[in-house]
Amino acid sequence: MDFGVCVLTKIDEVGIVSHAENLGYSHAWVPDSQMIWSDCYAFMALAAQQTRKINIGTGVSVVGTRTAPVTAHSIATINRIAPGRTFLGLGTGNTAQRLMGQRPVLMKEYEEYLRVVRALLHGEEVDYTYKGKTFPIKFLMQDLKFMECDPPVPMHVSGFGPRAQGIAGKYGDALVVSIPPNPAFMTRAMSATKAGADEIGRDIGGHMYTSSLTTVVVQEKGEPLDSDRIKEECGAFVMSSVHYIYEKIKEQGGDPPPHMRSFWKEYCAMLDPIPPERRHMRVHDGHCTYLLPEEAKFLTPELIKTTCIAGTEGEVLEQVKILADAGLDQIILLPSMTTAYRVVEDFSRRIMSKVA
Repeated sequence: MDFGVCVLTKIDEVGIVSHAENLGYSHAWVPDSQMIWSDCYAFMALAAQQTRKINIGTGVSVVGTRTAPVTAHSIATINRIAPGRTFLGLGTGNTAQRLMGQRPVLMKEYEEYLRVVRALLHGEEVDYTYKGKTFPIKFLMQDLKFMECDPPVPMHVSGFGPRAQGIAGKYGDALVVSIPPNPAFMTRAMSATKAGADEIGRDIGGHMYTSSLTTVVVQEKGEPLDSDRIKEECGAFVMSSVHYIYEKIKEQGGDPPPHMRSFWKEYCAMLDPIPPERRHMRVHDGHCTYLLPEEAKFLTPELIKTTCIAGTEGEVLEQVKILADAGLDQIILLPSMTTAYRVVEDFSRRIMSKVA
C-alpha cells in the first residue's frame, strides 16, 4: 500500500511536500481550483525543486478550465524539473466549475480531453478540435527539452462512476476512485475500467493502479467520534461530500444517501435564504480547507464513518488491510488546513509505520 497526501495549494506553505517526503509518503497531490487556492503548477514547480523522491502531481487538474494542450504543456514542464516522479491527475471539475456557477464537463468532453493529453504526453501528433476547427498538433522542438515527454507523465483519471471508470480504462494509467472504497466497490470499478479498455482493444492486464481520496481519523481511548478534535481534523473534507450531494440533488432530483438523511432538511433550510445566483459561493465556502462553525452540527458519527477511514488505531489498521486486499494501491489523506502537519505526522507514526 502506498500513502499519499493531498496538500492544500497555498503557495507559501509548499514546505509541507518535503515534510511529507521525509515522513515516507509516496505521493503529493496538489489540488487545482482557481477560485479558492493558489495555482497548482506554480506550487508544483516549487515543490519539485525542494524534493528528491516523492511523486508530485495534480490532485486533480480540472479539464474545464484549461485546454488539453495547455494542461499537457504545464505538466510536461513540471516533468522537466522532476522527471520520472511527476504525474497528472485529471477530473471533470466539481468544485472548480461550480464555484463559477458552472457544471462539471460532460463525459464526452472528458474522454476527448484525455485522448488529446495522453497523445501529447507521449510526444505524439494528435488531431485537436478547438472552436469547431480540427488540426493536427504536437509539441515542437522536443530535442531542446523545454518540456519533458520521456518518460511520459502517467495520467491518474478520476472516475467515481462506471462511465468515467471506463474512460480511465481507455486512456488512463491509473484510477482515482470515490471515498472510501470497499471490496465490492473495487470489484465494480475494476470491471468498468477493463470494459473501457476492451472497447478500444487496450490491454491493461488484470488491474489498474488505483488511489482513493479520503482522510483518516484515529480515535484516542474513550474519545467520541464527533469530538471537537476529530471535527477539526476531518470536518472540511467530510462536509465537502455534503456539498457535492446538495449540488447533485439540486440538478437531478432524488433523495440524500442514508448517512445524510438525519440532517438534510435542516442543512437545506440553512441555504434556502441565499439567492440562487449566489448560492454556489456559499455552498463551497471553506471547501476542504476549514469547517464552517454553522456546519459543525452536521458532522454526525455516521457521516464521519461513511466518508473517512475512522476508528481506533487497531480498527484503522484493519480497514487499511481490507482495502489493500480489495485491490486499492494508495490511500490519499486530505486533512484540514489547520491540522495538516499534525495529521500527516500522526498517521505516519501510528499507521504507516505498522503497515507491512
